[in-house]
Amino acid sequence: MTVRAALVGLAAVVLVACSGSKDSSDMSTAGIPDLEENLPGYGVVLGANEATYEYTIPIGAGDALDAGEPLSILPGSLTATVGQTIRIVNRDTRGHSVGPWFVSARATLRQEFTTPGSYEGLCTVHPSGEFVLQVLPR
Repeated sequence: MTVRAALVGLAAVVLVACSGSKDSSDMSTAGIPDLEENLPGYGVVLGANEATYEYTIPIGAGDALDAGEPLSILPGSLTATVGQTIRIVNRDTRGHSVGPWFVSARATLRQEFTTPGSYEGLCTVHPSGEFVLQVLPR
């Protein structure tokens, strides 16, 4: 395990421990809280309802994984440029890892790419189990 992977895992545990439990049957995006983490190379996008890249993890994704069904919700790799944004809406009842991020259950992650670089990590919603993000300069 690399140091980066260990740090991402630790950050995910901290986020889960600090996020608290939200029990809501309303699965509209209006009721989904925004994560306000600011990872290296990323900036939180405040007040943005649209993003350059948008993905939704549906209800039941975790159950499908438990049943051994491979999920292909996000691509295994993504090439973006500085200034572009990503938005991941997790409507599932469990959190999911997507590369350098952990998206809690019923939460939305929106971030702007602020620094060029390559970022990779575990992805629970892609059959390869990995997500590689390449951010290019403008």
